[in-house]
Amino acid sequence: MDIQFNYEYREDELAKLSLGELAEFVLEHEECPENTEVSISFVDNDRIAELNESYRGIAGPTDVLSFECDGAEDDAGFADVNIECETVYELGDIIIAPDVAEAQCAEYGNTFIQELSLLLTHGLLHLCGYDHMTDEEAEVMEAREKELLSEWFQMEFIR
Repeated sequence: MDIQFNYEYREDELAKLSLGELAEFVLEHEECPENTEVSISFVDNDRIAELNESYRGIAGPTDVLSFECDGAEDDAGFADVNIECETVYELGDIIIAPDVAEAQCAEYGNTFIQELSLLLTHGLLHLCGYDHMTDEEAEVMEAREKELLSEWFQMEFIR
């Protein structure tokens, strides 16, 4: 797995966190091929607001955006991806606004690392084919987020 981080904002604080390990954990649990590449960027509120307006037509900042590249396009998931292939499997890009995440902590009762972990997991699951356009899809996606993060934080606690 090739997980690339771009710290346009708050690098000193964010680079110390185990978000790369979390991303790898999620991708492995979603059975992404070994040649998977994903990029994760941290930006300020102005930048994510620009992207939100450009790509979603929604004014103002949001917490996380996902842009699928090769992605899981159907229910078959990654079964058809050639794991032995030397070509990079570009899963996509995730953009996270840490200031929005921090502001949401009190609202959702999370710590900053919990909120960032949720947003990263949420973005990765979007790239793996999950969505929340309907109530049923939202239930499936939220259950998977909870399952992955529970296991992740339990492992982190044991370390």
